[in-house]
Amino acid sequence: MPALSSVLVPYAAYLRVYEPLAAFPERERAHWERYAARGAGPTAQDELRRSLADLVPVPPVPVQVHESADAFVAEVGGVVCVCPWRTRLRGWLALEELPGRLPGPLLDAVLPPVVRAQAAADHERWRERNPDARPWIRTAVWGVPVGWFVLFADEERAWESDAPLLRYRTPMVEARRRLARGLRTLREAIDEGPLTESLVDVGRWLEEFHPRSLVELDYGGLVHALPGELLAGDRSAADTAQALAALRDGDGETAATVYGRLTERWRAVRDRQFAN
Repeated sequence: MPALSSVLVPYAAYLRVYEPLAAFPERERAHWERYAARGAGPTAQDELRRSLADLVPVPPVPVQVHESADAFVAEVGGVVCVCPWRTRLRGWLALEELPGRLPGPLLDAVLPPVVRAQAAADHERWRERNPDARPWIRTAVWGVPVGWFVLFADEERAWESDAPLLRYRTPMVEARRRLARGLRTLREAIDEGPLTESLVDVGRWLEEFHPRSLVELDYGGLVHALPGELLAGDRSAADTAQALAALRDGDGETAATVYGRLTERWRAVRDRQFAN
């Protein structure tokens, strides 16, 4: 499928789960089998462009009317796995977070209250029919939550400067094991805090998926917004593992130093959204 535009949409990173076809109900499984057989489909950039295009009409369309039939596809050990976009569901969830991200007057100007109220009512009716629905993709804007790095090892990092691309991939069993160990370390070493809460939240989400799934952290559009040398030298998963290992060894000073370096790196990335 040709790209929808040559314009790059930066700033979003993604945590995705690819499930084997066997995890889907028979009817949906048949759709994804046909979809995967067609070969390369649209990209994350295409999905972002489509979502942004819906905000252009007056009044804007904050959540698309029909659910996306697209997915990302990966092959794991000869097994085809798919990560459905579920753009409509993710749109509703993102809309719920907007009041905490934007000042009231700006939010009302971008998405008038009547538009948001209608979208919320649509979501409520949809949830009544689909109580167990959950997204296969989580999105972070202008950065990567530190808790996401707990799921991955440095050797699972893939960096391509030409593409460009920076991502981590790991089997679900490894992601769950690392998360559980990291959570246990944090609870034994320090009080409950934002990082612990983040890991609990991600852990509950991962439990919803097939145990033979693939978990992916994709820097997404961030690779177009950050200098290549910064990305090439980024070892955030390794830093996270080092900080947790230091905590397990009782070396709080080293843990604080490494964690401080990690959070400062991502604070500097977030600050770029305010640069001209």
